[in-house]
Amino acid sequence: MFNAQRISSRARKLSLAVAAGALLGTSALSGCSVANSGEAGGGSGAPAAAGDTLRVVLQQEPPTLEACDANLTSTGIVDRSTITEPLIERNPTSGELEPKLATEWSSDDDQTFTLKLREGVKFHDGSDFTAEDAKATIDRAVNSKIGCDVEGYVFGDDDLDAKVVDDYTLSVKSKKKDPILPLRLSFLEVVPAETSATEKVREPIGTGPYQLDQWTAGQSIDVSAFADYWGEQPAFKKANYQWRSEASVRASMVTAGEADIATGLSPEDNIGELGVAYPNNETVALRMHDNAAPLNDIRIRQAVNYAIDQETITKSLYGGRDKPAAQLVPEGVVGHNGSLQIWPYDLDKAKALVEEAKADGVDTSAPIEFVVRTAQFPRIQELSQVIQQNLSDIGLKVDLKMLETSQQLKYQVRPFPESDNALMVMIQHGNQAGDAAFTVDQYMTTKGAQSAFGNEEMDKLIAKADQATGEDRQKDFEEVFKYQNEKLVQFAHISHQTGMLGISKSVSYEPNSSSGDELRLAEATPAS
Repeated sequence: MFNAQRISSRARKLSLAVAAGALLGTSALSGCSVANSGEAGGGSGAPAAAGDTLRVVLQQEPPTLEACDANLTSTGIVDRSTITEPLIERNPTSGELEPKLATEWSSDDDQTFTLKLREGVKFHDGSDFTAEDAKATIDRAVNSKIGCDVEGYVFGDDDLDAKVVDDYTLSVKSKKKDPILPLRLSFLEVVPAETSATEKVREPIGTGPYQLDQWTAGQSIDVSAFADYWGEQPAFKKANYQWRSEASVRASMVTAGEADIATGLSPEDNIGELGVAYPNNETVALRMHDNAAPLNDIRIRQAVNYAIDQETITKSLYGGRDKPAAQLVPEGVVGHNGSLQIWPYDLDKAKALVEEAKADGVDTSAPIEFVVRTAQFPRIQELSQVIQQNLSDIGLKVDLKMLETSQQLKYQVRPFPESDNALMVMIQHGNQAGDAAFTVDQYMTTKGAQSAFGNEEMDKLIAKADQATGEDRQKDFEEVFKYQNEKLVQFAHISHQTGMLGISKSVSYEPNSSSGDELRLAEATPAS
């Protein structure tokens, strides 16, 4: 299947990749490059030249470009369908699954799926894409112990049985019937079979329309169009990513002609007519842990919900564009429960619940660590301060911790850092798949990668919904969201968001519901 020259070539290049686990804490201090860094179009931190270079300014530097962590917004916005590509791609507008590196797929029993793979595809190191690479990608991301974020987010604890049928045919079998397995596979970004299966790789080799040229840590990332790309060549030959935490600065870079696209904006950032709104699928919520008092008492978690004024927050901070949320998925996602109402803002009821818990011996004066990621989305600092004040108003002590991405991620996915204090984490969850399974499996099961706690009854409800189809699937997931709000109260929901990009007049790009998670550079063209 592989020749020695190919293996040697890949081994040489992959040796320059760095294990993400070793670098997450030091990425701001050390620059790393890949084999083709000599073709870098920038790296000085200065704005790249306009014309054939698309200039993008992000909210934050990606903590890694590891392909199996590409479902993280900060990573996927650079990786997905730009540097790396999936086997199957979900159309963010229609919701339909479309061919990418797999051209067709089928199953007779919703458990074993056969995928026909695209021929003539090359990786950025010049080697051919085959079924061995697809199998290795699945084994590495789903079946290994390296802790890929996509495993917890999409596949949970269950492994997949991937078998090579021939060079361009792959068989994938799940442990139990899984009618949405092709949709799950759309979250896997394909990497060469030789990619380390024991360590994460910070800079991937992919098959996408752009290849990574240079990542100058703390300053910029440069990519260039891949000459041997199997599909249509992108309009821009190069692209340069920079990042600025202040939204107003990102907006001013677009209005001043220093950047072509800016992410994570709102009208309040003075982007004017260059601001383009789009309906994303992001929901903001507080995830409350039950590790310590006072959040280990459901009455306190209920009180938190009653104390947060969702209506005022969405109107005053987000101009009414965002909508108060009663669950973790917005309307349009399979399983959204339209009958659920937001918690009413009721300070008296919240205070009464706190007093009731206190009378029963709960230490309501114990501090709550409130963990928030800096620059995760517009006005997050103001939002966090409002929530801190809301909870102080009912007698809770909240210590706000604003953390950079690499530090905050430690609190986002299991195993969570141990703490003597109660934990409360601001989350922003996007369900781009359009099915509630991608939310509840990770956020609400007892062992979910991003779930603080759960119970046996919730696990049963979710397992039943996961295997249902049609109307039964919708009904079963509705029950899951109802049970969360009534029996567990792990979350205090804040809002369903609306996204906004800043796009210069010199660039044509139409954002969609996935643009905040995967900014497909090949879809951008010079304005006519």
